[in-house]
Amino acid sequence: MMFAPMVVSDPTAAPTADFSNDTWWIWVIKAVAIIVMLLVFVLVAIWAERKVLARMQTRPGPNVHGPMGLLQSTADAMKLLLKEDINLKGADRFVYLLAPFIAALCAFLIYAVIPFGPEVSIFGIETPLQLADSSVSVLYILGITALGVYGIVLGGWSSNSTFPLLGAVRSSAQVISYELAMALALASVFLVAGSASTSQIVESQTRVWWAIILLPAFVIYLVSMVGEVNRLPFDLPEAEGELVAGHMVEYSSMKFAWFFLAEYINMFNVSAVAATLFLGGWRAPWPLSAINDGMFNQGWWPPLWLIAKIWLVMFFMFWLRGTLLRFRYDQFMNLGWKILIPAALVWLVAVAVVQGLLQFADVDLRTMLFVLAGFFVVVLVLTLVWPEKKKEPDAEEAAPAGADGVVVDSEFDAFAGGFPVPPMPGQQLPPSPRRRLAQAGTATQTKSAPAQEATDE
Repeated sequence: MMFAPMVVSDPTAAPTADFSNDTWWIWVIKAVAIIVMLLVFVLVAIWAERKVLARMQTRPGPNVHGPMGLLQSTADAMKLLLKEDINLKGADRFVYLLAPFIAALCAFLIYAVIPFGPEVSIFGIETPLQLADSSVSVLYILGITALGVYGIVLGGWSSNSTFPLLGAVRSSAQVISYELAMALALASVFLVAGSASTSQIVESQTRVWWAIILLPAFVIYLVSMVGEVNRLPFDLPEAEGELVAGHMVEYSSMKFAWFFLAEYINMFNVSAVAATLFLGGWRAPWPLSAINDGMFNQGWWPPLWLIAKIWLVMFFMFWLRGTLLRFRYDQFMNLGWKILIPAALVWLVAVAVVQGLLQFADVDLRTMLFVLAGFFVVVLVLTLVWPEKKKEPDAEEAAPAGADGVVVDSEFDAFAGGFPVPPMPGQQLPPSPRRRLAQAGTATQTKSAPAQEATDE
């Protein structure tokens, strides 16, 4: 199989989807179908995540409300709908109410350019199973994703509270770092597909999925998408142990539900982008795609394949949550800036060089790309698992050890590395100013007690 025929020569190729027959009521039907699908998917995802984590942890999970606990998500939604709506007195009222709306609106907009299938007949009108498309659809997705973080940042800032603000600042830094790596990973898809149109990218994967040819970019995207949607092990903006739900801690009732809804819809967004750009989109997997001249790539079969791939990526994120621990914040930033972004940039340059060679030599470079992809994956994995070199402590700074060699309690500076860190076993934080005053007062009373007794005698 030659690789060259899969490359589109014109990088500004128009989308393959034809919307010339669409009318306003067709647009309404498609938009309503997308919104209803996402709302139902969120309810199912909450139940499915609980069930998957329960099975991994050897417990039953939801099993009371409805068959197999299927109505548990509905009960949770009704609880949020009926809870008391609390508004903060010191918050910026307008921005405080606007923030969850921005987060939810941006989450719903992504699926507008996701193709669900080829042209079908809806009430006698031939129309593609896609709401809209353009030659820069993927750039539209990246732009809307970047706007979505404003909901988190404004929600944390407008709450006029410390922990929400910390979560909002973390989120802005997280989106900037991991969106750069994600954009570089997607840029390699633009190079080989020849277009940023989602329908054109799906069309370019007729013979092979880009997840196979561009495996390093696919791995980088998978890591970046988990960081982009604040999921474990990258949920630092809402870490329960340190920020108590982060930017959402001062929200209640339906305002909290909008943030919660946006988080799960964003999971479906990044899963749909992964399925569309790397896993063939709505095309059936091989060998089903080769049966009876592509019978499973026609009619209403394609949406089923896309939905199955989306849920496969969703299961991957559920699996990560039940497997990995939360990163420390400095480790999280190091992974984004020192590993993912350089790796994505080097891979993008390599793909550009291969594409340049294809323009001047009519040769099969598929083997070269496979070898190159394997090499980058090995290097990336080794970089992730390679132990971090720790600085040896000086003799003066070494903690004193007892007779049995066990380090005894010693005070240490939590801000020595530039950021606060918790004490390790055998270490203790220095007393707080309030505690020092209390200890000084206790010592003064202890010293004055014998003198007072002598005076009394």
